[in-house]
Amino acid sequence: MSLFSTVLEPAGFREALSHYASGITVITSQLEGELVGFTCSSFYSVSMSPPLVSFSVMSGSASYPSIRQAGRFAVNILSDDQARISRQFARRGADKWDGVERLESPLGNPVIASSLHWLDCQIHAEHAAGDHLIVIGEVKAMNSRISAAARPLLYFQGQYRHLAELQAR
Repeated sequence: MSLFSTVLEPAGFREALSHYASGITVITSQLEGELVGFTCSSFYSVSMSPPLVSFSVMSGSASYPSIRQAGRFAVNILSDDQARISRQFARRGADKWDGVERLESPLGNPVIASSLHWLDCQIHAEHAAGDHLIVIGEVKAMNSRISAAARPLLYFQGQYRHLAELQAR
């Protein structure tokens, strides 16, 4: 029996990637008063100087064209008690902001008031990558309220997880 596979089936590739735990964010913006946003687990830091972050989004995203046109976005890092918000922003066609308290960032982006942390960004670059776009943002502002007791919402093996749960494994 071989320990590797050279045939990359989409389901097998997805299963392999599910073994990498990722944090959950919601990318938000607004264009001409219309609030947009989507759940994103493919977020990471790129550079400290200048401060750059990146996320990936499906090329066919309904939300991203408005974010691109606005030229700015906020990254809302969710806490481990915000799985409901993550599910809400992952749905297509629904009012994603229904019941979600928000603030306005310095750049004018809507920010989820209860998020663990947020970063306010201007689009710096965009690159096509297969069926996704890689978006790089320059961080222009962020919230200063950071709680040492707060824990991030994680996604692992197709489920929302808590840091303590993964540490106990």
